[in-house]
Amino acid sequence: MKPLLPPEDLARYADAVVKVGLSIGRDDDLIVTCQPAHRELAVAIVEAAYRAKARSVEVEYVDPLIRAAYLRSAPDKAIGYVTPWRAARVRASVKPHTVTLLIAGESEPGALDGIPGKRLAADMTRPMQRFPDVRRASRQGKRRWGIVAWPAPSWAERVYPSVSSETAQRKLARDLLWFMRVGPQDPPGVQGLRDHLSAISKRAKRLTQLELDEVELRGPGTELTVTLHPDTLWSGGGGKNFYGKRTAPNLPTEECFTSPEASSTEGTFRCSRPLMFHGRLIENISGEFRGGRLVRLKARRAADCDFLSGFLDSIKDADRLGEVALVDRSSRIGQAHRIYYNTLLDENAAAHIAFGAGFPHTRKEHRQTTARRGVNRSKAHLDVMIGTGDFDATGIGARGRRVPLIADGEWQV
Repeated sequence: MKPLLPPEDLARYADAVVKVGLSIGRDDDLIVTCQPAHRELAVAIVEAAYRAKARSVEVEYVDPLIRAAYLRSAPDKAIGYVTPWRAARVRASVKPHTVTLLIAGESEPGALDGIPGKRLAADMTRPMQRFPDVRRASRQGKRRWGIVAWPAPSWAERVYPSVSSETAQRKLARDLLWFMRVGPQDPPGVQGLRDHLSAISKRAKRLTQLELDEVELRGPGTELTVTLHPDTLWSGGGGKNFYGKRTAPNLPTEECFTSPEASSTEGTFRCSRPLMFHGRLIENISGEFRGGRLVRLKARRAADCDFLSGFLDSIKDADRLGEVALVDRSSRIGQAHRIYYNTLLDENAAAHIAFGAGFPHTRKEHRQTTARRGVNRSKAHLDVMIGTGDFDATGIGARGRRVPLIADGEWQV
């Protein structure tokens, strides 16, 4: 099959990831993790990184079918085992000149069917227990990382089911250019993306200045209230890491987000988009929080609910919230009026919440204190989308002052 994009468009997309998302420069070492179906972008990323004066670029291919074979076959004691050579790479990930990039886009949906949620949770969390030093450094902003999407045939076919596989992949690749602000109608080079990130950052700063105590989230099936810590900062559009490098880890991005106080969430929620979780499609998720804990969870299929519940129940504090993120209907991804079956895209199409880990950088002076200040430190982070075209988010300030943040699906800030 011919390349999905003309060379100049692919190079522009890769430059956006390398220059803006990762801030690659002289003497940096980039580690790219992807699936074989992402090779076209991986090649372009290697070329873009060396144009940016990177010292080295390594590409590590992972195969979902091999991972599934390991999870089915390995004895329990082998689940989550980390070899010495991989441990060295993990510890290197928080060095000033090490950069990691994950290319997303599921190539083998259903590969993990039949794997219990508890086993998957063990594989994700056991390695983290070996690296408290790396987790601490990550909380301090010492890890420079990113995630970006690229079409895989099976993923594109799900998004565009009425056309050929090749046409579906080309359409999805064009969508990604548009979402990243590097399409034909955007400013030259990566300026469109830089301008977009700047606008998001300004809105996040304004949200911080409001000094809100609570946020009410309202939509079909959703009546949720989250409490904010007095030291809360809102984030969005990227920012500087511990070493002074400005990065935008998730591309594309549309969100302004923060971490609520994990113990104070109250109310009900209903997801507006399905969740694609490790190749498994989970639809019609809904639930209820009381005293910060998830006390009820439903999904369209009982088996999916059992799988998701098993995963969340197996990880400490994964049943509490770690993030609330606001996205309005001006999002280019939302304007596509299409479900993308990929969390990176779908979470930037609609407002969302996340079970599990929060973000230390959403607190003032987060590098000078080890206090949690309400930030969830679970070993999982799972986003689910709750925003709709008529979604409302209202901030509650001092003395009960009500501040519309999003009304009828549109930003008021």
